[in-house]
Amino acid sequence: MPDTSDRPVLIELDDAAHGPTPADVPPVAEVEDAPTGRAMQTLAALSTRPSSPLAKWFWRLLLWLILFVAGIAAWEFLAGLVARSPVLAAIAIALIGLFLTTCLAIVIKELSALGRLRRIDRFQKEAMEVRASGDLAAARGYSARLGAFYRDRSELKWGLARLEETTGDQFDAETVFLAIEDNLIAPLDTLATREVEAAARQVATVTALVPLAFADIISAFVANLRMIRRVAQIYGGRAGTLGSWRLTRAVVAHLVATGAVAVGDDLIGSVGGGHVLAKISRRFGEGLVNGALTARVGVAAIEVCRPLPFSPGRRPRVTTLVRRALTGLFESGGSRLTETSSS
Repeated sequence: MPDTSDRPVLIELDDAAHGPTPADVPPVAEVEDAPTGRAMQTLAALSTRPSSPLAKWFWRLLLWLILFVAGIAAWEFLAGLVARSPVLAAIAIALIGLFLTTCLAIVIKELSALGRLRRIDRFQKEAMEVRASGDLAAARGYSARLGAFYRDRSELKWGLARLEETTGDQFDAETVFLAIEDNLIAPLDTLATREVEAAARQVATVTALVPLAFADIISAFVANLRMIRRVAQIYGGRAGTLGSWRLTRAVVAHLVATGAVAVGDDLIGSVGGGHVLAKISRRFGEGLVNGALTARVGVAAIEVCRPLPFSPGRRPRVTTLVRRALTGLFESGGSRLTETSSS
């Protein structure tokens, strides 16, 4: 008789004894309280909301109407004042003249700021065209014009002198641009990244610590606007009020178009904890995401304001900026932030 001790044993079970299969298990629910970066998402929606031509004409006509009515009222006021007291009329005319002179100075300053921003745009376009053509003479001319643009910057004197010494020794356009980036633009990049890190840290801290409604949105708006203005000033843009709003819309529109405002696992997971932060503290996770999105805005602002596009491999990494700005903050004071936001 053959030996069957090593053969497998088949045991038949009833259908009722079968347990649930993997197909019967419900899918794992997503974390409902995962951080979403509400403040930065709201700012992106407000900044990129399209404006209708009818709304533009409404505000233009309203402004003209207010100026027209104010002019007539001022004329009647001065005419009546002249009839009653020429001395008081002269004082009123002098005050109005000073006010209009101040307004004119503000307008000139804003136009000058917009002009410098347009000059930065021209530098960017010229750099891309010269790099594409590989024209050595054009690259040297670009270097000379950019050096003249930064001639009055005391922190760039050494870089300007070094650039003038080495530009004549370069034999192709790409090495000229690398010399410009190393000697002239690199110190400005360092200052700009510090501003981005400071803004990201401020937005994250306020979001995590201040439980007031809309405090995170107001903080994100103020910090991002100040950051964009500072980045523009570092690169020589000197953005005024209108210029800052123009830059802000351009930067946020670029981020929305490229999908960089979207919150992904790579954004928060690489900084520390990912969705686990939401389990510890909702506001803790929101602060982290808002700070990381602010860093993304800062990198886009650097790209917009920089007179020379980044060479391959030199663009600052958002994850690096976020780690430098936020990791130490949350690691050293994570328990304190969690306790404060939970209370």
